[in-house]
Amino acid sequence: MSVDCMNVKPGVEVAGLSDVGCQRENNEDSYLYWEPAGAKEFQRKGRLAVIADGMGGHEGGQEASRLAVETVREVYDQSFHDDPQAALVDSFSTAHARIQDYAEQHPAFQGMGTTCTALALCGRQLYFAHVGDSRLYLIRDARILRLTRDHSYVGRLVESGIVRPEDAEKHPQRHILTAALGAGRELAVDCAEQPVNLIEGDDLLLCTDGLWSVVTEAELEAAVTANPPAECCDILVKLARQRGGPDNITLQVLRIGADSKP
Repeated sequence: MSVDCMNVKPGVEVAGLSDVGCQRENNEDSYLYWEPAGAKEFQRKGRLAVIADGMGGHEGGQEASRLAVETVREVYDQSFHDDPQAALVDSFSTAHARIQDYAEQHPAFQGMGTTCTALALCGRQLYFAHVGDSRLYLIRDARILRLTRDHSYVGRLVESGIVRPEDAEKHPQRHILTAALGAGRELAVDCAEQPVNLIEGDDLLLCTDGLWSVVTEAELEAAVTANPPAECCDILVKLARQRGGPDNITLQVLRIGADSKP
């Protein structure tokens, strides 16, 4: 298990880690961090981070999450939008169609799909798009705020007031998704209505349910606040494994520095 400390342009510190966990044979999670090489494109598109948790059997889940993160990067890179939010939504639509096309061409992978959560960071403005139950958190001043909502059966019960938020993580049906890339004909992408303005010292945490289902939000906040991103990734994965690691565990941490403005 080796933390991926990304080589990034000044202004942001980034680290990521993915672990198979303790009870799975294959890792069906995928993630990436990307930024344009050229200064002009970097000025326009900023930085991109993506995380995905595949489903549909070992190979199907792996392929779905890989297709998702690679397609989001490719479409976002090639987009001519001046609006990063619109580019993210377009990239999700393309990934959704590609996963469905792949399943049609490979009948053994029928039912494959994936969660996907992606963020674009342009200067200190945060944009994001989201489908499924992977999560994006903002940690500021020792407080943690979840920016995404879970597209899951239990998530609906929480929103309806039937299940208390503190009971949701242990609910026996918490893994049933109501939306995923590759699943269903229509795709509804959650996204920020307005970009989120970040400040120096903010931390962003992307993670799959293999982490948040066994580690509390208070513990996530404490680990991110007290440690550099690379050490934080290592600490949180080890904590999830100590609690049984029932699923693949994947996270990325981005810390906003003093020079993050383009």
